[in-house]
Amino acid sequence: MSELSPIELEVANLIIDSLALEDITAADIVPGDALFNDGLGLDSIDALELAMAISQKYGFQLKSDDANNAQIFSSLRNLAKHIESNKT
Repeated sequence: MSELSPIELEVANLIIDSLALEDITAADIVPGDALFNDGLGLDSIDALELAMAISQKYGFQLKSDDANNAQIFSSLRNLAKHIESNKT
């Protein structure tokens, strides 16, 4: 298990809270593992809900037609990096 950076921990908790994930803690999320499908098991509806939560908390929007979404949402680590570089 990899230790989470402060921003990764914050985003992991946002994922858990905004998606009402039960029986999982931030420490259970491996920063480099996939968030969707075989990884954490999120789906497209989860992505929309998460994007809304990110917009509310960090003050910027993730666009559904952004060509980089697959990379941005590929792992907790990538999502946290994107949020850190774009938050207002």
